[in-house]
Amino acid sequence: MISVQQHDFDVGDQYRRLCEQAGEAGAVVFFVGRVRGGDGAVQALELEHYPGMCERQLQGFVDEARRRWDCRAVRLLHRVGRLAAGEQIVFVAVATRHRAEAFQAAHFLIDQLKTRAPFWKKEHGPDGARWLDAAADDVRAAGRWYADAVAL
Repeated sequence: MISVQQHDFDVGDQYRRLCEQAGEAGAVVFFVGRVRGGDGAVQALELEHYPGMCERQLQGFVDEARRRWDCRAVRLLHRVGRLAAGEQIVFVAVATRHRAEAFQAAHFLIDQLKTRAPFWKKEHGPDGARWLDAAADDVRAAGRWYADAVAL
């Protein structure tokens, strides 16, 4: 299940829904991302997306995860709009037969969201607002999933 939404989500509810879909899966891994900013440097994060195109891209990430690992169920929610520091922004959950696959699939999906998802992010802080690009560390981390790809 893919959702790009403005409203917040209930982690317990999302976990229950994943388990209902997962059948006999023996492992569930989930990640909840929150807007950074406890130190006051970030007051809010504003996210924009292109409806339809964004969801198709996210579905592509899920499809790729399913090809790589035996995912019994996947839930991926990402919020858009203006979110204050500390608010939930993303929920990624994967159910598989074994824990190693669940951890790998969830990590893969998070890396894709951080580097390839078509969201435009503007960070608001005490010194104004600025548009963000993917962090170099995130791009390097995501590259490991394609380390065997041939460069053209």
